[in-house]
Amino acid sequence: MNRTAAALVIGNELLSGKVHDANTHTLARALRPLGIELRRVVVIPDEVELIAAEVNSLRLAHDFVFTSGGVGPTHDDVTVEGIALGLGRRVVRSAAVEALLREHYGERLTDGHLHMADVVEGTELFPGASPAWPTMVLGNVFVLPGVPQIFAFKLEGLLPRLRGDEAPFVLRSVECAVDEGPLKPFLDSIVARFADVAVGSYPHWGNDAHRVRVTFDGRDPARVGDAHAAFVRELPADWVVRSD
Repeated sequence: MNRTAAALVIGNELLSGKVHDANTHTLARALRPLGIELRRVVVIPDEVELIAAEVNSLRLAHDFVFTSGGVGPTHDDVTVEGIALGLGRRVVRSAAVEALLREHYGERLTDGHLHMADVVEGTELFPGASPAWPTMVLGNVFVLPGVPQIFAFKLEGLLPRLRGDEAPFVLRSVECAVDEGPLKPFLDSIVARFADVAVGSYPHWGNDAHRVRVTFDGRDPARVGDAHAAFVRELPADWVVRSD
């Protein structure tokens, strides 16, 4: 059975437009080579009750849940509290994380920094690629920071743990010189004949040479390749700008 994932992206700054969410893109691209399908992304504000409700909903419906944001030292970092509420557990101080914080910050350590040593009771501290900064894991829930560079680094460390026996997703694409209207009959033909291949059509404005990018996505390289080849073969030659 193919495994699925969900992302719970937490932060008022995302919903107000002050910060751009890069982590969903990073997560999706990391999961595809593992054959894990990202099925749902939920973006919510920094509210304990909402975090609790969404974590419970997502963890029951997906094999993996990745949270992003709300694990820093400030007043709006309430992800741990929200997950604890959802799981019916206490928030406790991790002696191991506290020791790491004291070593890292030294005399600069504040009570705010120590807030980052608070974890949900029963949390597994997974070392990943950086033993000094473990990732909090609660069953199938992985708690990651919101800073894109740190999110990507910690996710990279988790990938060996997530690896299974599913076939990775394969992607092929064609850039076309015409818009979606003329392409529709060709797209419909491919979709009808290759039901096991996900066909996507993505217009691109402001580029006269490349009007639409058509993608072919699936787990069977042969079927993806056949769909891609059939589409290119059936198009007028001067409609194809690039094929890969």
